[in-house]
Amino acid sequence: MQYYKSAMIQNKKMIQDISLGLLNTYKKTINSYDEVIDQNGQVKPYWQALFNTLESIGIEELELRNQEIIKKLKENGVTYNVYGSNKESNRAWKLDPIPFLIHESEWKSIEKGLKQRAHLLDLILKDIYGPQLLIKNAIIPVELVFDNSGFLLPCFDIKQKHNKQLLNYAVDLARGPDGKMWLLDNRAQSPSGSGYALENRIVMSKVLPELNKKTYRARLSPYFSKLQETVDSLGSNTNENPNVVFLTPGAGNETYFEHVYLSSHLGYTLVQGNDLLVRDGFVWLKSIDRLERVDVIIKRLDDEWCDPLELRRDSLLGIPGLLQVLRLGNVAIMNPIGTSVLENYGLMAFMQNACKFLLNEPLLMSSVATWWCGQEKELNFVLENLPRLIIKKTNRKQGFKSIYARLLNPDQLEDLKKMVLKNPKDYVAQEEVSLSTTPSFINGVIEPRYAAMRCFMVADGNDYKLMQGGLTRSSAVKDKFEISNQLGGISKDTWIISDSPLEYQEKAIERKNSNNQLNNSLTSRNAENLFWVGRLSERTMSLRSFLKIILNRLNENVTKQGDRQPDFFIVLLKSLTHLTQTYPGFVGQIEGDNDNFDTEIIFENPISELLNLINDHNKIGSVSYNVQSLLNTINQVSEKWNHDTRRIINLVEDSFYELKVTNTTNLNQVTHTLDKLHIRLFSFYGNIFETLPRDNGFYLLEIGKNVERILSLISVFRSTLNFKKEDEEEAVLMEAILENHHLLAQYRNIYKSHLSLKSVINMIFLEKNLPYTLSYLLDRLSYLLSKLPKTNEPQRLSIAEKSALEASTFIQLIDAESLIQIDEKTQFRPELDKTLSTVFELISNVSNNLASLYFNHSVMQHSVLESLEKINTDEI
Repeated sequence: MQYYKSAMIQNKKMIQDISLGLLNTYKKTINSYDEVIDQNGQVKPYWQALFNTLESIGIEELELRNQEIIKKLKENGVTYNVYGSNKESNRAWKLDPIPFLIHESEWKSIEKGLKQRAHLLDLILKDIYGPQLLIKNAIIPVELVFDNSGFLLPCFDIKQKHNKQLLNYAVDLARGPDGKMWLLDNRAQSPSGSGYALENRIVMSKVLPELNKKTYRARLSPYFSKLQETVDSLGSNTNENPNVVFLTPGAGNETYFEHVYLSSHLGYTLVQGNDLLVRDGFVWLKSIDRLERVDVIIKRLDDEWCDPLELRRDSLLGIPGLLQVLRLGNVAIMNPIGTSVLENYGLMAFMQNACKFLLNEPLLMSSVATWWCGQEKELNFVLENLPRLIIKKTNRKQGFKSIYARLLNPDQLEDLKKMVLKNPKDYVAQEEVSLSTTPSFINGVIEPRYAAMRCFMVADGNDYKLMQGGLTRSSAVKDKFEISNQLGGISKDTWIISDSPLEYQEKAIERKNSNNQLNNSLTSRNAENLFWVGRLSERTMSLRSFLKIILNRLNENVTKQGDRQPDFFIVLLKSLTHLTQTYPGFVGQIEGDNDNFDTEIIFENPISELLNLINDHNKIGSVSYNVQSLLNTINQVSEKWNHDTRRIINLVEDSFYELKVTNTTNLNQVTHTLDKLHIRLFSFYGNIFETLPRDNGFYLLEIGKNVERILSLISVFRSTLNFKKEDEEEAVLMEAILENHHLLAQYRNIYKSHLSLKSVINMIFLEKNLPYTLSYLLDRLSYLLSKLPKTNEPQRLSIAEKSALEASTFIQLIDAESLIQIDEKTQFRPELDKTLSTVFELISNVSNNLASLYFNHSVMQHSVLESLEKINTDEI
């Protein structure tokens, strides 16, 4: 036993010695205050423990884990949208495998300082939009309030019922030269980052479980529980379970992933401004079957865009009349409109005086020294000490990039002085101080990088609840403090470390189901997007199937007359152009109105046009364009997809990029790329079919798929068989149609005979047990339409159902013998064309009827998408 203890001690000492070597190497690279080292130059014990674990993992294994983190984040769809990027706007989220550590003993003092700052800003917000004592007593200059775009006069004297007006607050911290945490910036308007912090914690727990074994870290979940509790308290007193929506600007916003992630995690409906309307003094959610009253809005929209009636008139993102509903007290918002005034850089120069005036106590947490240039004494100081200062605009919304004066030459410094002197009230100066670095894993090496931590607070009655962790971001560039995600900053999981396990006793809150939760409210916008997900996925798969047939026939390389392609192949190529509407394509020019195309077109080399129909993402109707449109539409309803679905979507994205960069005439390679795309799209459809709840969203997605399948089938059939061909040619075309709709094997099994048009029509039009026949598709479409809500006369058929029923009845009454009859002079089949044309028009009407019944057209979601309803119905 004694030997065992001795071996354990010796092994522990060995690990410490090795990690000390790693630390010593790291310490040699430090040229600023560093989180690992205390003020006495010693390694902090909890950092020593972390390095022990990292050493046991090994640098090579740590690199493998880092790659696993990248893979996990991609699978989970974690992105950050970069504005003004020439490349893809969705930048992959970066997460460092080495966390940022703070001991609970230090955290307690940080918590006190942050809570005090939150209380102070809440009082300032109330005062600015209320009695304005700070201005009247010259605590804050009047210009800093009234000249700032964050101050919104229409919000004056609007009060919410909660004790706190500042409900959600975030702050950026970094360790200053005195070894203590300094406050760098306030985020009060729509604080972002908490969702990313939660995702970072989840990924780290899965990829690096070793770090959890000997470390006691605080949990993040109490913060989110308190957030839900606070949101619930904002609702109407008469509603135990308020209807809460999460308002996002849309998929183009830089933190859209977080909007989707948090709304799903918290269980709130994700909406955009055009999903809401004001009526009778209330805010209503436009679902496809009714209006639902909204009690609480979690706002991730900048204040000035929230109400085009009273704020920015050019806003398409807000809700007209929202401010009036707030005045009436009929809706609550987190955070209130007008809170952005607190993000004014100039206010930081007056926080100490404001704290003494409002709280009668000094600030507990230091801020970066700030001077507002609107005061003569401060202006003179700034001009005299310019080389060691950072110049910023007081109004952060003016898009002014901070100027580091030490980087300027004498001429540039002189220009900067002139700029400040021209409008001194518009500028603030902040001291450039040396902030701390933290260990970061960069390109397989652990090296120091500047870092800042974002902390999150939510109102808790008369107090604030602080997240026991946060979102730390380290600089992407060595020796530069560039932590912004827009500049490529790298995030870190943030741990509050304790010496012993912490016990949590979270109060369980049982929430009663409300009507909107039971019915899984579907907004009109999401209804339209889901309908188009069905249509675009089916459109892409149908096009791929038809292209596969054409490419296979091309590979067979069967020619009849020199270089001229076989007649059946020319018909297939023309049919492809009509299916995709990529005119002139293989169709060429129509000669007048005599229904005859230029038959002299020689298709010597169709490969170039075929490749364009596959790879050109700018060509409307191509495979690549359809996939791009599908991915954009999928992104609009990101909250609908589970983890496995998102993984498949990532694979579809990979196929899209593969299509874009494919530059080959090798048909086998092109076919392989299309096959891989088809498998992934089929996996996507299979996954959502198995996992989506059978609600209105599912039915609309299925309706979209069936509408597109019917229109594609009719388009191909009309463009190949409306005219009588030679028997051999017609047989090849019928085989291609059956193969395209997965019916060839069933035809041979059922009819056990050679191909005849009459039998093919009977099968494709009338067979009810095969999922690609018209009868089956029309019956399925009628069933799905019957599941949608009917707001008017629920016992009667909707206009969409009537169109589908008429089409189904029309098909059931056909006589195949009459359909195959031809006009001897033109070889045209008029009855067949009339039947297909009628059904095509009726099913197109179904799509149009759904738009008028359920979809929101205040913003046209798919105006750029050419659909099969616009197909040229003239003879081909």
